[in-house]
Amino acid sequence: MSEHVYLAYDYPLLGAFWTVLWIVLWVSWFILLFRVIADIFRDNALSGWAKAGWLVLTILLPFLGVFVYVLARGRGMGNRERRHLQAQQQAFDQYVRDTAGGTSRGSEADELLKLSEIRARGDISDEEFRRAKEKILH
Repeated sequence: MSEHVYLAYDYPLLGAFWTVLWIVLWVSWFILLFRVIADIFRDNALSGWAKAGWLVLTILLPFLGVFVYVLARGRGMGNRERRHLQAQQQAFDQYVRDTAGGTSRGSEADELLKLSEIRARGDISDEEFRRAKEKILH
């Protein structure tokens, strides 16, 4: 039996550390790359040709393109990201208001109108109408 059996101690701890470090660096690099590409499309100040130029540079020469973009336009990336998140939050809030608005209480005049229609149909008595009217007005 001349076969070598490789066990865990054949891969030293420092080697495992370097492997983890390289994996973290590559994942960080791809996150930065995608953030730069998203920022290129998100920036309304850039013309279509400028966006195309930055995108071509970023795709053809990714390391150089990303680093040049971060150096040239990196200061505004945070502001554009913040404005994008605020716009998303406002759109979500507006959606919630619009959706919940259909089930929420209307104005006092609308409620009194509905209440008088219910009384006119005879579904509630005059005493019930008076109590409900007082509730609405107070």
